[in-house]
Order: sequence, then structure tokens, then C-alpha cells
Amino acid sequence: MKLSEQDANHGRQGIDVEQVLGCLTLEEKVAMMSGSGFYRIYKEAKKWGAMPYPAGGSNERLGIEGLKFCDGPRGVIVGHSTCFPCSMARGATFDRDLEVRIGEVMAVEARAQGVNLLGNVCINLLRHPAWGRAQETYGEESYHLGEMGAALSRGTQHHNVIATVKHYALNSLENTRFELDVRVDDRPLYEVYLPHFRKVIEAGCLSVMSAYNKVNGNYCGQDKRLLTDILRGEWGFEGFVHSDWVLGVYSPHGAAAGLDIENPEPAWFGKRLLDAINSGDISEEVPDVAVRRILMTLDQLARQQDPLDAYPPDLVASSAHTAIALEAAEKSAVLLKNESLLPLSPSRTAKLGVFGRLADLENTGDRGSSRVSPPYIRTPLEGLRDYLGAERVTLGGDEGDLDAATRAAAACDAAVVVVGYTALEEGEYIPSDINLGQEELPDTLRAILDGAKQGGQGKAIGGDRASLDLPDDQVALIRAVVSANPATIVVIVAGSAVMVESWHEAAPAILQTFYAGMEGGTALARLVFGETSPSGRLPFTVARNANDYPAFDRTAKEIEYDYWHGYQKFERERHTPRYAFGHGLSYSRFAYSDLTARRLEDGGLEARLTVENTGDCAAIDTPQLYIGWPGRTVERPGKSLRGFERVHLAPGERSEVCFRIAPRDLAWFDPIAHSWKIEAGPYRLIAATSAADADGLEVTLNIAQEEDLGV
Repeated sequence: MKLSEQDANHGRQGIDVEQVLGCLTLEEKVAMMSGSGFYRIYKEAKKWGAMPYPAGGSNERLGIEGLKFCDGPRGVIVGHSTCFPCSMARGATFDRDLEVRIGEVMAVEARAQGVNLLGNVCINLLRHPAWGRAQETYGEESYHLGEMGAALSRGTQHHNVIATVKHYALNSLENTRFELDVRVDDRPLYEVYLPHFRKVIEAGCLSVMSAYNKVNGNYCGQDKRLLTDILRGEWGFEGFVHSDWVLGVYSPHGAAAGLDIENPEPAWFGKRLLDAINSGDISEEVPDVAVRRILMTLDQLARQQDPLDAYPPDLVASSAHTAIALEAAEKSAVLLKNESLLPLSPSRTAKLGVFGRLADLENTGDRGSSRVSPPYIRTPLEGLRDYLGAERVTLGGDEGDLDAATRAAAACDAAVVVVGYTALEEGEYIPSDINLGQEELPDTLRAILDGAKQGGQGKAIGGDRASLDLPDDQVALIRAVVSANPATIVVIVAGSAVMVESWHEAAPAILQTFYAGMEGGTALARLVFGETSPSGRLPFTVARNANDYPAFDRTAKEIEYDYWHGYQKFERERHTPRYAFGHGLSYSRFAYSDLTARRLEDGGLEARLTVENTGDCAAIDTPQLYIGWPGRTVERPGKSLRGFERVHLAPGERSEVCFRIAPRDLAWFDPIAHSWKIEAGPYRLIAATSAADADGLEVTLNIAQEEDLGV
């Protein structure tokens, strides 16, 4: 049955998996275990992501079209799709419902463009803010990552597109990702770096993409412990695993370890895998298992009813979809500082100056595999001019002429300085000399991404950040504009934390908008002028001293990942952050009261809290629930995030918020017993506005005896 016929009969016709398996030859099964046509498609299209890539599972003789893949953390990279704010920005929303709806939009646009496998759920933990691909994930907190990733997966698969969760596992260093060996003990592995993957899998995600790096000496794409023992044996995963694109596996034995598909072409599967099976080196059962997983996943989609009657091309980047991109851009912006400057009054702002080379740059994130090409992009300057009127908004200058910027700032009622990074400074690392092994194609991946042939060596772009500071000329611009105009708002465009110590005291207002997507400029104007109150919360910690973060070496070939990073490391080592995990200001004020907690019959916990808007405008608050552990058996963090909710309240309105914590989210991993255990002792439940909130409410609940949850 062809997928085109399947689409026409969705919800009525499936695949008889065992019958198909019985009809396939060994050669056909092995062929279904790798992608094909990647280089041919690029050769025709001359552009990265121009059309879906065949990613395994196809058989022309039986009419099985198989998997059609494209990337998608920011949106569908095929065509001119809706470009959402980057994943880190959406992590700052702490909004599961919004992420479900974004997943639905991505899936609709994928279906409309022939995609049925979408690599959009990136949940690698942000161990250090210099990681080049930080923008593709949601933040530094495992619990938060799992909640947001599960939401995106559910939304995507609601429209019968397979969501891929990536990169499994411990992938958080970019420049040496093909060589890096991450050494990790079982407690940090199970408690810090894997729980978010398990949560997404248990939420129903149907596919996993393995990471490039090694873990404890084994490449992730051929690590039996990761791919079979943990993923399938302990978590019960029944979908399929495919490799990352190019250099994702280095042996046909990856198939026996649990890798079902090699992408994009069969470098180690294909003939090498077939030879290993024919020689008896690999069991003939291996392709049976892999192909069964692929077919069962396709069958599951084929039998589910579609929410829509059809998925025509005109749904792509429709007004309904771009409205959600705008909503996400508004909800993701984090107001870091505000000395009674924001919101600006439109009637009192006769002239607004906008400064910085990034102010009118179409800057939606890196130019790697997650790059989206929307039909339009609203830059900060365009958004402010659309809102206030072009005649009232002037581009006052940039880093190249501080004297001109100073004069222009002095003549304005208020100023906006846009600073931060672009794809040149951070993002997927694209070396100048990378070669994908194809013939008659550009020599560099950057040329492929740009859709243009280059005659010589290109220039490396992206990768891990060399510094957490802003460039010196941007700091100089901030100081020059602020000195001339005290009503200055600094807007930070970046994928993760930016050090602000050298200029923080000078700036009266600071807003981090991340890479805000195609409607970022529109959202910025609405936030600055008070059409909506900022409601984003930092999904990472911003340090005062860069040495407070874990050690980071972007040239490392081997690294140890221990138990400590993020806000838990800061608290343990008594470092005071500049901005804590969960921090974010509002144009309103909120008060918490009536925190209660109880044990549930399933062994989890429930906490309830009353939130009141005590300010003068409607706004969203994001109360966070942290748990302080007994810590009697083993050392554990001072506290860990275990709940968050968003509450929209009118002035004077009150609402009760309920947090529910699953039993495993209370447990620690005992590496000797290889089991999850809940300690006996007092548990502190803390309702707070951030990980460093000293005024949070607290109650204590006692668990009488240790409980063993197994694996």
C-alpha cells in the first residue's frame, strides 16, 4: 500500500506488518534500513532541505513509500514554512499548551509538503550556555525539557506525523561532536541526562534520533546499552531509532545494537550489513526486528483518523499559523530588568531611535539543519515602525559610528538597542572544509545550505561560542546610547545566556527575545509598548562570573559530565547568579498564598497554591514548584524543579494552581541496585518565582519509609 493511498484512506486502512515481512527478501529488508536519494535530491534542488528526504522504510515493489524526513525545531525546513521562535525561546514560555499547538502546526505543514517524519523534538540538556546549538533545545533543566518535549511530540503526532526526539544522548558540545567521548557515571546519566528522553518516550513519541558523540567509549548510534537495554528494555520503547545525518554510525553492528535506520545513505548498512548477515557475523533476525518496528510505526499512523479532511499546500504559513508564531514570540520574551521604564507610552513617544546592526537584520537563528525559510520576517526595526509609524521611528546608527549613534539617541524620546549574535557566532557548526562525500556538488556544507556553488574554501560558521560576552563594539554602543538617552531598552538576541556584567548597571531596561521567529519584530513592538506584558521566564541561569558554569572546552575530544550544572550547581557552590533560572519580570505584580501538599495514592505528590494578580494590568504569571530533598541516603541538589504552570489573571483576580508530581520524579537512581528509590524523610515543597526566590512559600511533607520503584 502506497502512502498516497494511505493518506486517502486514513483511519481505515493499515499495513499487514507480518504479511509484508513475509514477502520481503533479505536484501529488501536491509535496503529498508537506510535512507536513499539524499545526494540525488540535493543535486537536483541545489538547496538543503528543499524537499523531504527518503529516510528508510520504503519498498517500491510492494508500494511502500516509507519515511519522508525533514528537520524542524523552528518549523518545517521544506518550502516556505512558518518560522517559530527557536526552541530555547519557547522553553522560556513554560507553556505546554502552546508547545502542543506549535507541534500541530508543524505537523500540518509537514503533511502539506509530503513529510511524515519530523525531527523537531530536540531536548539535549544545556550543560553550558556556550554550546553552539543551545538555541535548538529548551533549557538547562531535565524536568522542564521533558515536559516541553513531550508537549511538542504530542502535538506533532496528533496529525499523524512521526515525531523524532533527538539527539540521544548526552549531546551538548558542538564543534567536536563527531569525535567527543562523554564519560558519565550512572547517577548523573539516569538522573540528569536521560529522564527527559524517557518522559518524551512515555508520552508516545514514535522515533528516536541517535547522537553523533560517544558515551563511555561507544558511539551513540551503535551503543547497545543506550539503544536496546535502556531505551527498549527499561523504557519499553516500541518505535524505531534512526541515526543523525552523515557519520551517525561506524559499523554494521550498529544494527544489532538497536539502530534501525542509517541516514541519509547506507555507508555502513546496505551492502556491508548484508555481507555481515550472509557471513553469519550478524543474525538474520536483526533486519526482521528493525523492519518490523518501522512498519508497525507506519501502520499505527495509517490506522489513526486524521483531524483534518485534507492537508492542502495553502495551509503552509497561513495567517492562523503565523498568529501562533506571533503568540510564541510574545510569550517567550524575558524582561530581565526594568527600572520603571517599560512599557513605553505610544502617545509620549514622538520619536523612537533604534540602534545596532542587528536591528534590521533577518536573524531567526543558525543556518544549519534547523534553518527555516518563511515567506517573510519582521525585523525589530520593521515591527516598531509598523506599530508606531515609520515617520516616528528612526534607525539611529550602529556599532560602526558611535558619535552618530550618540547624537541620534539624544534627539529621541526613547531608544532601543538590539545586540547579540547571528549564525556566524553560534549554531550548528559548519566547517569550511566539510565534505559530505557526494560528487559534482559544492565542497562545503555552507554552500549547500545557501543553495549556491562555491569555487574555493568557504568560511566556517556557527559552532560553540568563543565567549559568553557581547562583542566589545556592542557594549560600546549600549554605553554610548544610554549616556545620551536614559530611556534606553537593550534587546538581547541570542540562543542562551549572555553575560551582562560589563554594562548591566548602565541599562535601565533589558529584554531577551532570543531568536524570535518570523513575527519577532511585531512581538517586540507589542511588548515594548505594553500591548501585552512580558511573561517569559529564563530556562537557564545567567552568571555574574563565567567561571561559575561547568568547565567548557569547545576543542575537547573527551569530557566528563558530572552531577552538577545549572541552578543546582550555583546553589551548591553558593554562587549568586545575575539572573536565576525561572527569572522574568512582568508589568504587573503577583502574590502567592495557601500552599498545601499531600501524598497521592499512586505514590506521587500534589501541591496547591493560590496566585493573585495584585498589579494594575492583566498579565501571566508562572509559579514554579521546587522540591528540597531529604538527602540522607545520598547527596542530592538543594532543590529541583518539579512543577510549573502559567496563569493568566486580570487585576485583582485569584486562581488556584495544582501541581502533580509523578512517583519517579521524586526518586533517585541507586546504581548498585540499578533501581529508582524514594527516600524516607522530610520533603520541602517550595512555590517560587525562580530558583533563587528567597520569598517563596514552603511546606514540608514527610515520607515515612524508603520505596523501591524498580527501573
